[in-house]
Amino acid sequence: MTGSRTFDISLRTRPGLPEWPGDTPYDCRWTWQMAQGASVNVSAVTMSPHVGTHADAPLHVLPGGRAIDELPLPLFCGPARVLTLDGTPRDIDVDEILERVPKGTSRLLMRTRCSVAAGAFPDDWPALTAEAARALALRGLLLLGVDAPSVDRRESKTLEVHRAVFSAGGAVLENLDLDAVEDGEYDLTAYPIRLGGLDAAPVRAVLRRAE
Repeated sequence: MTGSRTFDISLRTRPGLPEWPGDTPYDCRWTWQMAQGASVNVSAVTMSPHVGTHADAPLHVLPGGRAIDELPLPLFCGPARVLTLDGTPRDIDVDEILERVPKGTSRLLMRTRCSVAAGAFPDDWPALTAEAARALALRGLLLLGVDAPSVDRRESKTLEVHRAVFSAGGAVLENLDLDAVEDGEYDLTAYPIRLGGLDAAPVRAVLRRAE
C-alpha cells in the first residue's frame, strides 16, 4: 500500500511469555549449532498454539468443528477497526457495543490493556456478551480480535462468545499487541500458520493505515 504506515500487532513469542494457566508454555532449544561444529544452526520449539498472538478455530470449542487450516483466508485480511475499552473486567452488552461500532464493521480489534505482554497473566478482562457478539455478526462482523488472552471472560467454561462468532462463520484473534496503535480504521493481515487439524495457530498480525 503506497503512502501507508505499518504496525506489527503481534506479541514477540519468547521464553517466559505467559501461557494460559495449565497450558504448554513456549520453550526452545538448539538441535544443531555451528558453535559446536555443525554446518548450520537449527532450532526446535515446543508450545501450545494458543501461546502468544494466535487465531482460534471452531474445533477449539466445537467437537467436530473446522480446524485452523480449514478456515477461509479472507476472514483474516481486510478492513479492521481498533476500539479501546475500559479495562475494568465486565460484560459489554449489546447496546454499548452497537453504539460504539459502526454498522458494517467487518473486523473488530478490542484493546483492553489486559494483556500478557507485561509478563503476567491477567486476573480477568472485559469481554462482549454472546448476545453482543451475535448482534455484531448480524451487522457484518467477520472477525473479533482482542489484546486479552481470550474473547471470553477468564472464568468462562462455556466460551459462548467463541461459539457465537464461529456459529456466524467468523474468526477469532487473541493476544494481540495494540499498545502502539490509535483507535480507528486500518487494513489487517493476520493469516494463521497452516497447521493441519489443529484447534489454533500462531499468526503474524499486521495493521496498515494510509497517511
